Amino acid sequence: MDYKYIEQLLERYWQGQTSLEEEEILRAFFSQEGVPASLRSYRDLFIYEQTERREDVLGDDFDQKMLGLIDDEPQTVKARTITLRRRLLPLFKAAAIVAIFLTLGNAAQVAFDNNDPEAAAMAGYQQPHEGISVAMSDSTVIDTLKQSNIDVPIKPEEPAIILK
Repeated sequence: MDYKYIEQLLERYWQGQTSLEEEEILRAFFSQEGVPASLRSYRDLFIYEQTERREDVLGDDFDQKMLGLIDDEPQTVKARTITLRRRLLPLFKAAAIVAIFLTLGNAAQVAFDNNDPEAAAMAGYQQPHEGISVAMSDSTVIDTLKQSNIDVPIKPEEPAIILK
């Protein structure tokens, strides 16, 4: 017997091009007992609907069991109040993190900046002394002038200018 028509219907079925009548023909064919061995692997797919329909049926007491499981008391929902502080807490945390990063960044920049001795001293970083300090050189000049009996010129204080 030639099953060419059934094979063509199967090809169209896999491509999704069969009509409902053609699918019914396939179900009727595979529900027979004399299905050839080459097509027997498809049999379970087409007779599944017929066999499972008889086995999986809900009982008459299903609705009673489901209603018994459902609690009849309505659940009360408790509303929570959220304060302004609690709403803004994530914003405060983000601002604190930004402030910490900026402070650490500025401290690191000042610590590695060798051109500004005041800022480095504020950060606790001391630069090595190079040459003679200004205080030492000034005191040496004054001592030398005193030993040579030369008067050290004293600058007269400038009078304050008062504007009226």
